[in-house]
Amino acid sequence: MAEGQPSDDLARLQERVDALEGRPAPVRHRTRSVCAIVLIVLGCLLAPLGLVAAWTADLADDTDRYVATVAPLARDPAVQDAVADRVTGVLMSHLDLADLLKEVAPADRPVLEKGLGALGSSLEDALSGFVRDKAREVVASETFARLWTDANRQIHTAVDKALTGSGGGAVRIEGDAVTIDLAPVIEQVKDKLAGSGLKAAEKIPDVHTDFTVLRTEKVADLQSYFRLLQLAGVWLPVIAALLLAGGVLAAVRRRRALVAAALATAFTALLLGLGLTVFRAFYLDALPAGVSQPAAGAVYDTLTRFLRTAVRAVVALGVVVALASWISGPGRRARAVRQIWHAGLGAARTQTGRLGLRTGPVGPFVHRHRHWIGWLLAAAAIIAFVLWPHPTGWVVLGLALALLFALAVVDFLGADAADGAEGAG
Repeated sequence: MAEGQPSDDLARLQERVDALEGRPAPVRHRTRSVCAIVLIVLGCLLAPLGLVAAWTADLADDTDRYVATVAPLARDPAVQDAVADRVTGVLMSHLDLADLLKEVAPADRPVLEKGLGALGSSLEDALSGFVRDKAREVVASETFARLWTDANRQIHTAVDKALTGSGGGAVRIEGDAVTIDLAPVIEQVKDKLAGSGLKAAEKIPDVHTDFTVLRTEKVADLQSYFRLLQLAGVWLPVIAALLLAGGVLAAVRRRRALVAAALATAFTALLLGLGLTVFRAFYLDALPAGVSQPAAGAVYDTLTRFLRTAVRAVVALGVVVALASWISGPGRRARAVRQIWHAGLGAARTQTGRLGLRTGPVGPFVHRHRHWIGWLLAAAAIIAFVLWPHPTGWVVLGLALALLFALAVVDFLGADAADGAEGAG
């Protein structure tokens, strides 16, 4: 980072001389500045699109990751309530109080019918509550969690079909919705009801009803958009990074351009995060009246969880890069921060010197090659970030702190050797 400083200082000095002498800035510099701005703006605009493309590729292509993403929904109270309500409604449509009376002894029926007439709809409510309790027991069990996981292994094909127009399977798209069949859940609830004495449940025929996982009014449009994103795949983030790097290299003041590019990328990623929040509200408002909004919100939050994580990682990366570039620059405040840094290291060296600790041959070696070592450490941190499977904001912060600690060690060892050489002279 320090090697790029002389050219920046020279360009800045030349601009000041031109300004004092009343000369216009060279055309070459203006052209470079315009090219740098265009490249950085394009890179910043493509960065959030690249995040969405990477998330789409993950969602559509990696079944295990998709299943791991949606598995916690089986234990989400809102989803459990929605499934229990759906199952209860279907079963209640097949349970008739008159059929239940047939199970009572003929001599007792007149008295029971008279009592039922006095109770009115409260008996229906009691029966519905009983059925719902049994349904809630089933959806809160490990059996439902396994069933949910197995169903979502199938639904991944349907999600892939929704996003790319390919695929198929038992879990299907009907009209504007991606759904799963709750027939296995209904069968378990029927068994529970029969085991609790409600023999009429055994007479309920096989029932198939759907639970909506994803709904949109324009699935066909989404297919087109997501096909384009998936075709781009992992290349969109790469193209965005190359555009940003090209803009920085083309700039006259590269350090300032790097700070601007990093902060602008963080800002556009932040806008994507805000857009996800705004779209969530519109998505929930557009749902039909019969769809559970808490459950739909839980599904939306779960499906976009890793996209939000990627947004936070890019925001953190942009801030860290901008901060590192600023601190290493020639500004007055940046120099003050570095003076504090070196003063702290000097105090540490003084204490270790009093204790008789020396770096030996390591110190001179580090002092001679400290610039190369610094660049290698920075490259290692970048490679670690790029190769990290799904980096988060905390990963970015951890890598930055690890790099800062490593640079402090290099500074400590190299400066200690320099001090020793000066003392010997």
